[in-house]
Amino acid sequence: MPDAGAVAAGPVPAEPVFAEPWQAQAFAMVVALQEAGLFAWDEWAETLSRELHRAEADPHGHDYYEHWVAALGALLAAKGIAGDAEVDALQAAWERAAHATPHGTPIVLENDPEMATRNG
Repeated sequence: MPDAGAVAAGPVPAEPVFAEPWQAQAFAMVVALQEAGLFAWDEWAETLSRELHRAEADPHGHDYYEHWVAALGALLAAKGIAGDAEVDALQAAWERAAHATPHGTPIVLENDPEMATRNG
């Protein structure tokens, strides 16, 4: 296993690896959930492959991370971890929290105005 403190040698990519921050976050979420043991890599690869081979997928891969997120949702539902309604509700809460958070401040779910009203 490589030394975590070592700096990788080689050229720096000219283009960002991820086009948008949410793509990096979606990638990291899958890695973290797999490392936590919620699913195996082969389960993830099979689910993502199914999602990418759907008829409406862009053949050039421009919608790759949308399918990544859809595959994650499908896997969470199949494992009984979270259903579509739970994922949708949490996504909406994060969006509300993002809109309620001042620029430059980390977004935390507790900034969701609806959560503050419920916990009140």
